[in-house]
Amino acid sequence: MFLVLEDRLDEKASADILDALVQLGMQAELVRSSKQVLIFVHSDVRAVPTHKFTRIPGVARVMRTAPTSPLALSDELRTVDLTSNQNSLTIGGGAAPVIMAGPCSVEGREQLLELAHKVKSAGATMLRGGAFKPRTSPYEFPGLGQDALSYLREASIATGLPVVSEVMSAEQIEIALDYVDMLQIGARNMYNYELLKEVGKAGKPVFLKRGLSATIDEFVHAVEYIMLAGNNQVVLCERGIRTFETRTRNTLDLSAVPLLKSMTGLPVIVDPSHATGKRSLIRSMSRAAIACGADGLMIETHCQPNQSISDAEQAITPDDLALISADSLALFESLKGLDETPAAAAGPQGEPRPRLVVACATPGSN
Repeated sequence: MFLVLEDRLDEKASADILDALVQLGMQAELVRSSKQVLIFVHSDVRAVPTHKFTRIPGVARVMRTAPTSPLALSDELRTVDLTSNQNSLTIGGGAAPVIMAGPCSVEGREQLLELAHKVKSAGATMLRGGAFKPRTSPYEFPGLGQDALSYLREASIATGLPVVSEVMSAEQIEIALDYVDMLQIGARNMYNYELLKEVGKAGKPVFLKRGLSATIDEFVHAVEYIMLAGNNQVVLCERGIRTFETRTRNTLDLSAVPLLKSMTGLPVIVDPSHATGKRSLIRSMSRAAIACGADGLMIETHCQPNQSISDAEQAITPDDLALISADSLALFESLKGLDETPAAAAGPQGEPRPRLVVACATPGSN
């Protein structure tokens, strides 16, 4: 870290700043250039708030050279491991893509139980469903609350699928802990730092969605809040960001997938349902997501999509989900090993390997 000192500061004032840093237990030295006087702090100050330095008389501004999210940033791939009903599931780290499927809102017990069995048959490996729904309008369906969580747990036991559901407050976290296997923080709450701290303390894996207009760095800082509270079991979700485009609900930023994985090593899931808002686009964008390295998909699924209480226009049927699941597995298997070095990827005598052709299941194919 560098401290930029105020102009025309005399030597005694500069020495006083060095003394103040020593009293804080830090090692530092004065650096003079032709235009500025700086103090370089040698100590590890990543966890020290910036205001500790700007309050020292004579310090004009602070320039950090170390990453501001040391816990979230990593060069190694990390996994999130779930255990539910004696079944285990690994997300990330090169494991097969996870398919999270279910209704936007849990509408009732029978509806959810029927759908849970169908999405499992269609290839889903996790069950998603909204119990507490953040709605733009206060007059929209807010979810069934704890009753929905109870139905989700019953469906999980019946199918063996682990459950992920959204929470929006510390009180909802306490209610959800006995029912879900993963706590979801929705896009609207990515900036709710107090909530991020609470899920960090909860002891459950966290599914964190990118904010509607969040930059990559802001997204990573949100991860840091969770990890700083003691929880490194975090799965990231790219669900589209708000741009000037109006033909789709959001704009799906697929460049975020490899970028976030390279920065954090954390699993990254793509939600094509919220990203596009159109069921006709979900299969195509799901293919693209897996092709660019996503560790799985979150897809809104309903037995009768047009009758869905929430987000009917972006919900798909279990039959459509089966096609997407088949696509995902085919792409995942086909892309294995393509990140090898050029030498390793070459054939005998250095000849390039034959071109790979990927065939995915299509409606009506044998």
